[in-house]
Amino acid sequence: MTHAPAVGLAAVPGAGDAAPDFTLPDTHGTPVHLGDLRGEAVLLVFYPFAFSRVCTGELSELRDNVEDFEGAGVRLLAVSTDPVFTLKAWQQQEGFGFDLLSDFWPHGEAARAYGVFDETTGHALRGTFLLDADGVVRWSILSPRGKARDLQAYREAVARL
Repeated sequence: MTHAPAVGLAAVPGAGDAAPDFTLPDTHGTPVHLGDLRGEAVLLVFYPFAFSRVCTGELSELRDNVEDFEGAGVRLLAVSTDPVFTLKAWQQQEGFGFDLLSDFWPHGEAARAYGVFDETTGHALRGTFLLDADGVVRWSILSPRGKARDLQAYREAVARL
């Protein structure tokens, strides 16, 4: 299911669209280039803020069920506009075993490319994109502010991949 972007946002890539490419640092400062991940499916999860209640709940649920994605050959990448050091502290505190990527500078560039950057507040919205091994969007969803995404919807999208 794909939802239309909020007012003032760029178009959200939908099923069949090529996924916008990016290079973002992980919690160690190591660049992760999406284009280098061709050959494996990717679940790209944009979220607003590290350490916030809803985001912590969402990513903890993914952490606790990461084998669902890894077993299906899907790599999980979580992206926010938080700085690398904030994401590193949060990853250590919560034990996230998947990559947290920082879209801090240029601020929100990747989120903008996916149509999930809120220009008014300066953070990413809750947008999720499932990319196939060729880098094509196969499923996406944009969740309302403050509303956690449904893990079962992720599982169903991965099963259809």
